[in-house]
Amino acid sequence: MEENSLSNTCDFASLRPVMVDLPYPPIQVEGQNLAYANLISMDYCGSVSEMTALTQYINNENRLSCNNCSVAKTLLGIAMSEMIHLQKLGELILLLGGTVDFVARPHNGRPVMWTPECLKLPDQLKAMLLTDVEGEYAAINQYRMHIRMIKDAYVNAVLERIIKDEEYHIMILQTLVKNL
Repeated sequence: MEENSLSNTCDFASLRPVMVDLPYPPIQVEGQNLAYANLISMDYCGSVSEMTALTQYINNENRLSCNNCSVAKTLLGIAMSEMIHLQKLGELILLLGGTVDFVARPHNGRPVMWTPECLKLPDQLKAMLLTDVEGEYAAINQYRMHIRMIKDAYVNAVLERIIKDEEYHIMILQTLVKNL
């Protein structure tokens, strides 16, 4: 019996997170603060969030892995970094007395559960990468706004460290766009 099969030849076995080579500060807080936990919930699972970024990068990687392995690997490496950010933000939320349940709790609005509707999934590679760059800039701006609102040096140190990865992601993504 003749077998027709397709396979993805893109090997992800040795892939590592795409992030700056700096340690993260300890995950600790000055004290419980539900208002701060709610702000960080926006970074965790709001429309501009690590959950959105992670899911968008994974989706883009899946759609590219069979025909553009090098870009797919880069996107999966960035997704791995976003997963680390998600985990660290979850720890902060819990230490601050909040709840990790994929509900963003804006300070002047009603809680909103994360949904795939937050994703932007263009079909063309260049548009994908430019959308990812846009998302990284939006995340940095949101983190900076939250740093101005949060008066906890430990929390802000973690957010500042995450920003360094996001800036690195922008550089990588812009390089990919230039090389198309």
